[in-house]
Amino acid sequence: MMRVFVTGGSSYLGRHLLPLIPDQFEVHTSFYSHDSLNYPNSHQLDLRDETAVSKCIHAIQPHIILHLAGSNRPSDMAAVIRDGTKHIVQAAQKCEARLIYLSTDSIFDGLSAPYDEAAKPNPVNEYGRAKADAEQIVKTHDNAVIIRTSLIYGLEEMDHGTRWMREALQNDNPITLFSNQLRNPIWVNSLSMACIELFDHQFGGILNIVGNQVLTRAAFAIRMFDYWQISNRKLVTIKNSSKNNWPLNCQLDNNLASRSLKTPLYGVDEVLALNKRA
Repeated sequence: MMRVFVTGGSSYLGRHLLPLIPDQFEVHTSFYSHDSLNYPNSHQLDLRDETAVSKCIHAIQPHIILHLAGSNRPSDMAAVIRDGTKHIVQAAQKCEARLIYLSTDSIFDGLSAPYDEAAKPNPVNEYGRAKADAEQIVKTHDNAVIIRTSLIYGLEEMDHGTRWMREALQNDNPITLFSNQLRNPIWVNSLSMACIELFDHQFGGILNIVGNQVLTRAAFAIRMFDYWQISNRKLVTIKNSSKNNWPLNCQLDNNLASRSLKTPLYGVDEVLALNKRA
């Protein structure tokens, strides 16, 4: 039986992905401080600890490592993303595991979209710089896939961004939706199945796995508000972003993924149509 090790199993993507992995795989996952999943093969692990990562992965001897864990907290962002990825790559090399790494569209400056897999990163903020550096580390492993993705959402559990906006509005706090930031939102079910498909796929290198539909952040948020029936919108402002610390157009070209994978990469409107509320 092939063994799979998933870092960040308690993340939004991890929580959706783990139940979808077929029974033919022996699945292990990691958590940082609190095992919210109570998963049978769950391991407490601080990715910043090189020795701990090495011992954990040596004990499991996975055939596949799916590296989802990360951080957007300024206090530990660099260490978790850069150092943590380095430790995962080193361990993957020692046990000759296939490595699948989750990256982001935020590694680009937003000035030359759409970006295909050959596009060179040019991040404009610390998060993007850390993820771009991590990609370079992953590239040192011979058997690796780098997944560049975008805004992840689901229709069974509210995504973090939508939940934050709902809570802000419930507390009578104003929010601003940007009408000039472009992304390719990806349904968490599609991204999960694409990751699983890559377990025993021949593909290696960079792959843009995003939805087929490009939306502004504002248009995407309004669709999520409609689906989750968030009707209190008096304190919502829609305008263009004028800040330089976040890229405006992160559109990714997903033609290679569409040709390489069987998993459909539905756009937001397609997903909503397929999952209409009764």
